[in-house]
Amino acid sequence: MDLSFLSEFINLGILGICLCIGYVIKTSLDFIPNKYIPLIMLILGTILGIVTNLDSLSINVVLTGMFSGLASTGMYEMFKNLINKESE
Repeated sequence: MDLSFLSEFINLGILGICLCIGYVIKTSLDFIPNKYIPLIMLILGTILGIVTNLDSLSINVVLTGMFSGLASTGMYEMFKNLINKESE
């Protein structure tokens, strides 16, 4: 199954912002459980997607924000695993 069409729903700006904010939440805000970070990134990505595309709001804009926010959590885990493998 080819999932390459999903790449059109990733906004690198939103992904980067969500990645950085997710990292800060994970490492600095101990009162927020880790299980809520993907939900926070989904909401943040959706808000950023809508705000950056107010003039052409559509379901694709909302999906791009949601997908980019959630992709940031996966990217964080990928970087964390890569760094841990290199340190071994």
